[in-house]
Amino acid sequence: MSRLARPAARLATGSATLARRLGRRAAAWVARGRRHDLTGWRATLGCWLRIALLALGLYLLWRLLRAVPALLWLLSGVWAVTAWRSGHPAAEEHTEAPAEASTEAAPVLDREAVRTLLLTLMGDGSGVHLRTVLAHLQQHPPTAAQTAGWKVPDLRARLVALKVPVDRGVKVDGVPTWGVRRRDLAAPSPEASQEASTAASTAA
Repeated sequence: MSRLARPAARLATGSATLARRLGRRAAAWVARGRRHDLTGWRATLGCWLRIALLALGLYLLWRLLRAVPALLWLLSGVWAVTAWRSGHPAAEEHTEAPAEASTEAAPVLDREAVRTLLLTLMGDGSGVHLRTVLAHLQQHPPTAAQTAGWKVPDLRARLVALKVPVDRGVKVDGVPTWGVRRRDLAAPSPEASQEASTAASTAA
């Protein structure tokens, strides 16, 4: 029995890893359907359309399996092989380690890089919405991989951790929501103010 425990555990681990991977990719694909040049329910029409396409695909797959049950053996075999490879410790290390490394080195963790990005997205405007920033991060590497599945609260928490001022009443095109104002970015960061005051007191 113990001889079968290790292969069974590997298949179970690989199946869970494969399911999470597919779920993240599906969620990221649906999130990319949001229109950030629109507001309200119109902005989410693309997301709902993609959800409907996923549901339709699953329904057609179910109908196909009902019509040709033998295909289930083929799909089960493909899933088992993929899960077996995903459950290998080396494969898990290769798939997870690069993601952790990219998270540490990505510009989203650097305050000055984030500040530059925010000012760029603002253009000539006085502010930018967090949903616009999040859409940009999720559509451009290397931040696309680490922000896949993020929501606006996730980005807001990251900006707060970087001491980037955020406000829920930022107006862009007359619509107020969570965002960052240009005048707040122009002000020195708390760390910079503290360093300046420390230097002044030392000099005195």
